[in-house]
Amino acid sequence: MQTSAALRWNPRGALLPALRYLQQPVRLVRGYERANLRADLIAGVTVGVILLPQAIAFSLLAGLPPAMGLYTAIVGGIAAALWGSSELLHSGPTNTLSLLLLSTLALLATPGSANYIVAAGLLTVMVGVFQLGLGLLRLGFIVNFVSHSVIVGFSTGAAVLIVLRQIDPLLGLDVPRGDVLSGLGGSLLALPETQLMTAALGLGTMALILILRRLNPRLPGALVAIAAATLVVFLLGERAADVAVIGRLPAGLPPPANLPLFNLEMIGRLSTGALAVAAIGLVQTTAVSRAAASQTRQRLDNNQEFIGQGIANIFSGLFSGYATSGSFSVTAVKYRAGAKTRLASLVACVVILAIMSLAGGIGTYMPVGALAGTLIITAFNMIDRAEIRRIFQGAPGDAVIMIVTFLGTVFLELDFAVLSGILLSFVLYLVRTSAPRVQVVVPDEGFQHFTHRPDAPHCPQLGIVEIQGDLYFGAVSHIEESILALAAQYPEQRYLLIRMHHVNQMDFSGVHMMENLVSSYRDRGGAIFLVRVSPQALHLMEATGCLAFIGEASLLDEDKAIDHIFHRILDPAICIYECPVRVFRECQNLPKRFDLLDLNLPVAGANGPLPANGVETLIPPRELWRRLRTLPPAQQPLVIDVREPREFKRSHIAEAQSMPLSTLIHDGAIPVQDRPIVLACRTGRRSRRAAAVLRGRGYQDVAQIEGGMQAWEAAGLLTAVEFETEESDRGAE
Repeated sequence: MQTSAALRWNPRGALLPALRYLQQPVRLVRGYERANLRADLIAGVTVGVILLPQAIAFSLLAGLPPAMGLYTAIVGGIAAALWGSSELLHSGPTNTLSLLLLSTLALLATPGSANYIVAAGLLTVMVGVFQLGLGLLRLGFIVNFVSHSVIVGFSTGAAVLIVLRQIDPLLGLDVPRGDVLSGLGGSLLALPETQLMTAALGLGTMALILILRRLNPRLPGALVAIAAATLVVFLLGERAADVAVIGRLPAGLPPPANLPLFNLEMIGRLSTGALAVAAIGLVQTTAVSRAAASQTRQRLDNNQEFIGQGIANIFSGLFSGYATSGSFSVTAVKYRAGAKTRLASLVACVVILAIMSLAGGIGTYMPVGALAGTLIITAFNMIDRAEIRRIFQGAPGDAVIMIVTFLGTVFLELDFAVLSGILLSFVLYLVRTSAPRVQVVVPDEGFQHFTHRPDAPHCPQLGIVEIQGDLYFGAVSHIEESILALAAQYPEQRYLLIRMHHVNQMDFSGVHMMENLVSSYRDRGGAIFLVRVSPQALHLMEATGCLAFIGEASLLDEDKAIDHIFHRILDPAICIYECPVRVFRECQNLPKRFDLLDLNLPVAGANGPLPANGVETLIPPRELWRRLRTLPPAQQPLVIDVREPREFKRSHIAEAQSMPLSTLIHDGAIPVQDRPIVLACRTGRRSRRAAAVLRGRGYQDVAQIEGGMQAWEAAGLLTAVEFETEESDRGAE
């Protein structure tokens, strides 16, 4: 019943997040601090004055009437400020979307025609619906893949573009704009045609802004400088007739647009372009908001920003505007003007509306060169030189991403530049995650943690590795090759402990890789053990049968893993007679008998002395069990357990006698000469050594349990256990 109820759609649970996003204006009003009012009012006036001529210029670039740019700046700016997330972001008409809109609609209608204007409005509404849907579905995480290097490269390139594109209006030149290089070349060739009065006003505005900033950084330098330039043009009168000015502004509120909202044929023709404009608008908005947030360290809500842009475009299209998004240049002006919150954007929109309604004639005195000079100063401030140095000093991949994005922004279309940076970020991410580090670790000196110490000794039987990345299809080949390379480097290590606390995700390719590794170690006569397996990876292993293949006994508790493997899996003979190091805590009190190596006995992996017929005698565990149960006592084999006493006490064959290998080698004499001898140890290594010694002393009927006590226990045969008191154990040690 609980599962069925959990699968039912909960309207309240689905609508509550949407309602929370739509209530953003209420939170803005309730959370506003009056201490920010003065700074926001001043910054808003400055932004409004700067944005007004830009809106006109961008609308003309999009092939639309100047009034549409102003309506976009007012309606889109207000809606984006009320429902957005960033305090510093300012939305409105932008160069990127204006050019993209022109390229999209020019194939459907003649720029400037009635059909073209209607198509622009309908496309804007479609863009808003798409963006609003992404926000309500909480898909804002998709823009998290835009790396910080992309933002820095984009903002730096945008600053360079602003400077280059404002040279002509700053000097009063009329040069056809092509690509960046041809446009710059044309500007240089046209320098003799510079309008001296326009250039003087533009350069004077720049100088005044810099002087005011040095005198008092808190002064609204841009606003004062533009006002001063406007006053100069007004006072000069006819003598400033050659100075380029904004011109008279349209008056009145943005009127509702008559759009064919239910014309499915037209919607279908615009759908592809609407998706492109919506996607590029969101990418640009995210880039601008993140660049601004890097200055204020504000935490952004991408879903809220998507909703803000969606509502802004819907209202902009319905009220005679066109597509809007976050603006780099205006956001930079807003920040430099000292804005604290989104109220500055609301004030800027009101300022534009007030100028249009009450002082439309002021545009006839506002010089374009002064506005160009202000934008150039703003563009230089967009270049974060300290952050650029940090990126160059950091990872080389981030520097490459920044350079590629910068060059693409300057020399290619802005949307393609951002997408190139994002694509390169994805490629770098795939490169990094497809080759996660497989690191050999050993216990630290205090046996508290596992650390990577290349110079530390390694256990000859057990290897320990950490996989520092996810087990997904792009990485499993590298991980498998790395572990198999370690296995080839340490061929005596038949057991492997994999620490998986860095593996957060695992897919079906990871399952296959794990099964291949387990099979490889089993073929070597060993096994693989896992610790710190994430719930997601464990669930996948259970669902695919991988866990059943590996065996649940291979999943160990990290705190008890070494103790379990040391006492129940590893061969103590190697630890005592062959291994010269003490890697684990459990090794510290273990006796080391290297004196036995001087007897030319067989070493690990060697065949050792064989009987005369050249064949070792191995007796299967069940056959030995049968003989011990069915043969008369005089004919029963004598079972000699050559393990250490503590191993013998833990588990042994009931009929066996304990005679450690060291005792047998030095002074151990077998009391019975006329009975077959069967040697037992953990895996067979010590039995082989003991058999070689006994044959050298003349014992011929010597056999070994095939597979040792591990095989005996695996066959389900009974063993005896000796219990001792704690005091006796301590005394024995």
